[in-house]
Amino acid sequence: MLIKESYADVKTSANGKESTMRIFLFHPTIPGYPNARFPGVALFSEIYQVTGPVARFARQIAGQGYIVAAPSSYHDFTGPEPLAYDVPGTDQGNEWKVVKTLDSYDEDSRRTVDYLLSLPTCTGRIGATGMCLGGHLALRAALDPRITAAIPYFGTDIHSRTLGPNDGPNTSPTAPAPRPDPTTASGFVAPHTIDQFDKLTHCEVAMIFGIKDTHVPDAGRDLIRSKLREAGVTFSFYEFAWAQHAFIRDELSKGRYDPAITKVCFEVLLETFGRVLKTDLGQGTGEKEEVEHVC
Repeated sequence: MLIKESYADVKTSANGKESTMRIFLFHPTIPGYPNARFPGVALFSEIYQVTGPVARFARQIAGQGYIVAAPSSYHDFTGPEPLAYDVPGTDQGNEWKVVKTLDSYDEDSRRTVDYLLSLPTCTGRIGATGMCLGGHLALRAALDPRITAAIPYFGTDIHSRTLGPNDGPNTSPTAPAPRPDPTTASGFVAPHTIDQFDKLTHCEVAMIFGIKDTHVPDAGRDLIRSKLREAGVTFSFYEFAWAQHAFIRDELSKGRYDPAITKVCFEVLLETFGRVLKTDLGQGTGEKEEVEHVC
């Protein structure tokens, strides 16, 4: 399967601020079949925007028969060019990550899904994936009922409620009180992702983490897993013993890239997306399956 690459510039207006978000598109093509249709995948990047490793990941997914749309998350502050994998680039990405509002992140994901669904070659089934910041954004994007499968890789700031403007880490199992914000339609800051897991029951989720990831420690992963279970989400939870943070980044990963584990995780992605997005499952019954206890 061949891949055609392009981009689209989409207008956004979260918090009353007009901006233009570039969405990089990786579209599969089959010679002789110009009307072929494919599921869509929203791919959210790490704090460096759409870098070489992110684009290569997008091509791998597109090559399996998915239209991949990768938005530039920091359009509120800069152009679509990637930040460098160096100290200044890291510091800048981490700064923008907490300055950008949750409402802006949410509008970005909605506009990305809107764009995928506007394509005549999209089947209408949408999944989400991403790594680091993008892992969190993939899970948050799946609060949208149009997304029915999500594969977040080592999503940061979920357990600590530290995405967007915040008052510091909060790892309580109880949601904090809503914070007023006159720039939003609701009058309040959007709730943190972990406090909205009850909105994920339409979606199958496969969470992927490395046990040696210092960004999401044991207690953080345990909190995420327990909150997913408490909310009744259909999910799988993968923890790899020797994997560190950014283990799928095949360039400038500071010695953390693990191609063997990366391959296993890509099989998880393909199995989940293939079953949920490519298979016509029809309307679910909502019935809880009773599993027989046998040996």
